[in-house]
Amino acid sequence: MKIYKKLTGTLLAIAFGSILFAFSPAGKVYLTHTGHIWFFAGTAMEDVDANNYQVAANLNPSTGEMAYSVLVKGFEFRRALMQEHFNENYMESDKYPKSTFKGKISDISKVNFDKNGTYNVKVSGDLNVHGVTKTVSAPGTITVSADSVHAKSNFTIALKDYNITIPSVVKDKISETVQIHVDVAYSKK
Repeated sequence: MKIYKKLTGTLLAIAFGSILFAFSPAGKVYLTHTGHIWFFAGTAMEDVDANNYQVAANLNPSTGEMAYSVLVKGFEFRRALMQEHFNENYMESDKYPKSTFKGKISDISKVNFDKNGTYNVKVSGDLNVHGVTKTVSAPGTITVSADSVHAKSNFTIALKDYNITIPSVVKDKISETVQIHVDVAYSKK
């Protein structure tokens, strides 16, 4: 099963990267297929969190355009039962196998991709989760080093905005909002 997940993630990353590269204007585009997205949707009664390292991402440093694609089944929980409920009952991952973000760093001129440093930026774009697309905006950081460009952001979404319902039997254990964390390192090579 783990080999299947890794193979599926790699194939998605290659396909996603190829599509994004084909539609990007001439010039440098940073890509990765090993980004990290995790979320927290717990309450005082229960920690509900998961990690996903099967994140394909693209960043065009000239325009600030960026895109992310993540396999929903790639989220890993500490408990198998949580993962099963997440995929079958909440995210319906067979019906909605991936979540995506397509947006832009609105103040890309603040970032000097030729100079090492950390730059505060604003990101906005369309987040698609559970078949629903909503515009989101969030602060982020771009850290430039000799061999990589590192992008980070944190933001919160409401489950009801994406037609995800929490059964009343577990409403005290799952938050109505989800804190999402993005941490992606692009290779400059």
